[in-house]
Amino acid sequence: MMNQKKILLTGATGYIGKRFLPVLIEQGYHVVCGVRDLNRFTPPKILKKNITVIKLDLLQPATLDNIPEDIDGAYYLIHSMSSSNDYEALELQCAVNFRKALEKTNTKHLIYLSGIVNDKKLSKHLSSRKNVENELTKGSYDFTTLRAGIIIGSGSASFEIIRDIVEKLPLMITPKWLNTKCQPIGITDVLAFLIKSLFHPKVRNKNFDIGGVDILTYKEMLLEFSRKRNLKRTIITIPVMTPKLSSYWLYFVTSTSYKLAIALVSSMKVEVICENNHLSEILKITPLSYRECLDKAFVKIASNEIASSWKDAFSSGNIDIVISDFIEVPTFGCFIDKRSKIYKNKEDCLSKIWSIGGKKGWYYATWLWKVRGYIDKLFGGVGLRRGRTNDTALIAGDSIDFWRVLYANKKEGRLLLFAEMKLPGEAWLEFKMVDNTLIQTATFRPLGLSGRLYWYAVLPFHGLIFKGMLRKLTDEQKNTNVI
Repeated sequence: MMNQKKILLTGATGYIGKRFLPVLIEQGYHVVCGVRDLNRFTPPKILKKNITVIKLDLLQPATLDNIPEDIDGAYYLIHSMSSSNDYEALELQCAVNFRKALEKTNTKHLIYLSGIVNDKKLSKHLSSRKNVENELTKGSYDFTTLRAGIIIGSGSASFEIIRDIVEKLPLMITPKWLNTKCQPIGITDVLAFLIKSLFHPKVRNKNFDIGGVDILTYKEMLLEFSRKRNLKRTIITIPVMTPKLSSYWLYFVTSTSYKLAIALVSSMKVEVICENNHLSEILKITPLSYRECLDKAFVKIASNEIASSWKDAFSSGNIDIVISDFIEVPTFGCFIDKRSKIYKNKEDCLSKIWSIGGKKGWYYATWLWKVRGYIDKLFGGVGLRRGRTNDTALIAGDSIDFWRVLYANKKEGRLLLFAEMKLPGEAWLEFKMVDNTLIQTATFRPLGLSGRLYWYAVLPFHGLIFKGMLRKLTDEQKNTNVI
């Protein structure tokens, strides 16, 4: 690691941290990942040679001694909106402890990702972030604060809450704070601002607001999301909802916790619009529009996956990235049928998986797959007529009946398919070999009420088909004729 700068990354297990880690490594840094629970941190193997993992709990001063002295730069990506009722005091104490620990190192630049705090009447959540910023500013290092509002990206809390609301409720009776204006920013733009700000001479000891090109109300964001998903939605705002009732409303119609709902409602009453936002000119970044952020999030192979972002970022890099390490099928708001079984013979099992569909069929109750194909054709879908291009070989982009291959690596023992049949939602089918076990996972992300009704309607058939298919794939048989 001679001449390789060392960067401390806090919040490495969080939404931003997980996505930012490969970006730092691609830029040639060695990353020291500070995590509270070492068991929760499982980075892809390809990245491990470029990282050091340390136990770091900012409320336990003894763990701060684990921070190496030869740190060159650091990122503070720690926030805690819902873990405790007194999170303001806890966040401030974390900042005090971190600042004191960092002053004992060689750190030259610290970057803090905060929230936009331009409104005179700040929410408890935004006020806490401002207090953290004030504390971190006291350090002996150069300091930069990047203040963001709503972050839009597959898997982000904001994105998933918006999706939850839009896809569940055709008619929304909503609090008046849906008329509050904000300036959303895409996750890829946040990562770009974070990486390009590090050690940049023009951003040291300053703060900047970062946002996309659109200023929208929350209501406009919901309606644009519904148009993207081809869902007709009606939103009626009423002035009688108190903050407490609004919190209950958000809690019951989405998958968020009640404590997080309280914090979000408090923040959503405050306008978060960029004022000091000329950082894009300094760093030569052109932020995406809100619609472009949604488009990027819903690209089929990218939706709720890290693969798309990092694949683009690494296109000119020199790291031999294993894309499979970054592909994550969505789980939030999804129905999942996951089964596993020990296989008798690895090569036999692999051969069956790589021959699935087409002439070979689906190994169990193939007649049901054919019925589903006929139904799909009746509704204008592709049905089973595409078959396969090659009977035994698969590469990303190939079609298998009404599925599309997203990822296929026989050496790894992983095949990931995306459904292209007519569905009230999106579906994935994955086969993955781990420790002499085949893990078969069917995932369905419903679109509105019709999607949920569809899942329950086909659920009895799934129990039959998926159980039988897994058994046929893992049993060693010389004759693999379909049933």
